[in-house]
Amino acid sequence: MITDHWPLFGLRLRTPRLELRLPDLDDLARLGDVAAAGVHDPAVMPFVAPWTHTTPEERARNTIKWQWTQWGRWSPGDWALQLVVVAGDEVIGTQDMGARDFATARIVGTGSWLGLAHQGRGYGTEMRAAVLDLAFTGLGAELATSEAFEDNAASYAVSRKLGYADNGTEWHVVRGERVPGRRLVLDRPAWAAARTTEVKITGLEPCLPLFGL
Repeated sequence: MITDHWPLFGLRLRTPRLELRLPDLDDLARLGDVAAAGVHDPAVMPFVAPWTHTTPEERARNTIKWQWTQWGRWSPGDWALQLVVVAGDEVIGTQDMGARDFATARIVGTGSWLGLAHQGRGYGTEMRAAVLDLAFTGLGAELATSEAFEDNAASYAVSRKLGYADNGTEWHVVRGERVPGRRLVLDRPAWAAARTTEVKITGLEPCLPLFGL
């Protein structure tokens, strides 16, 4: 079985409405469909790398290719866990969590996107809560970081709800324009104080060496 060689395929994060898992090929096809259908208003760009600024076909293909590249570059000292988010039987988006030198630094960063049809239902909060539980409860993290552009009110609202504090400004050039991003940080006490989502983690123990633990 694939989990004998790559146990991350057996890792599951479950919340009251969602399951997060490493995608199989069918999941990737459905994630590509979600990306093709649209991730945000075309008038704005919420990502530093404007990967959505292309045709639906290219968005789908690039989404799948990105997942494959992250599988191939994984190492215990530099990893990026790319999970599909499933509501019922439907893939609705992706949630990632990554770190470098995690065994020593104990810091993770997160990122995510949802298909347009699934936004505004509280899924963004629930899926980030799932990976934060993996980070702090499962892996022993001490800090989690995030960032959102100043006009990305939805992402910023999720961070504030989950206990993050402002941590300065980062400047980016996106589609030829200088854009400010809000940096955010969440420590263990703030996470514990704001934690309200029940998260069940299964299949983690055989994965620990892959996280450098």
